[in-house]
Amino acid sequence: MEAGTTTRGLGGKGMDHQDQRNFRFIGFGALAIFLLIVLSRFSPIAVVPAGHVGVLTVFGRVTGQVLHEGMNFINPLARPHLLSIRTQEMKESSAVPSSEGLILKMDTSLLYHVDPSQASQLYQKVGEDYVYVIVEPLLRSSIREATAENTASALYTSGRELVAQRIMTELSKSLAPRGIVVENVLLRDIQLPETLSSAIEAKQKAEQESLQMQYVLTKEKQEAERKRVEAQGIADFQKIVTAGISDQLLQWKGIEATEKLASSQNTKIVVVGGGKTGLPLILGQ
Repeated sequence: MEAGTTTRGLGGKGMDHQDQRNFRFIGFGALAIFLLIVLSRFSPIAVVPAGHVGVLTVFGRVTGQVLHEGMNFINPLARPHLLSIRTQEMKESSAVPSSEGLILKMDTSLLYHVDPSQASQLYQKVGEDYVYVIVEPLLRSSIREATAENTASALYTSGRELVAQRIMTELSKSLAPRGIVVENVLLRDIQLPETLSSAIEAKQKAEQESLQMQYVLTKEKQEAERKRVEAQGIADFQKIVTAGISDQLLQWKGIEATEKLASSQNTKIVVVGGGKTGLPLILGQ
């Protein structure tokens, strides 16, 4: 009986030690997890990825310090907020009015990036959703103002570059003080009302045909002038040649021809011509 009681007592004591070891293991694990959380939350090292900057806040207050790419040593109580400084594109498709009141469909692209030196100001005054808070509304407003000052035909032809430049200028004035740099504004496509588009195309076709006709007429005039000059040259040549031919010259040339024929070895018959200056004719047999 005593031996059995001793065994149970030893067994019970062994179970107490095992429980203590388990509790210690759980406690160490919880402490390690807590330390990892604390160190990750209050780490003195912040790593900023490429193409970004970090804006530091301490208990919600923006410190004004900006972290650049790579590893940075910071206040363990500070928290970094990442902002991209890479070139970004915003696409906007909208229906806008022209100066005549016609509604056009325009597809626009805005290229922009955040100014690293003003990243903390942008985060403090606008926030991480700056694209939807200021960039998108200002882009739409600038597009409408620029198109409302131009006719639909100008927007469809030569006025596109002027409108794009106008939009870019207005956006730069509004966004630059906020810390956003406008790189370029591209008008990808402009769709006019069908009736106006057909009228513009017909007008352009008529202008092209008119230019083609002017080219043909100019070419024909040049060809007529060339022929006139050529005919005048021939007439002048004939006039000069005719003026140089006299009766004495013709008689002399006839004598030379007769002498050459007479000196030929072929048998011939000489017929004396009539008239004062008649020349002999030599006929071969």
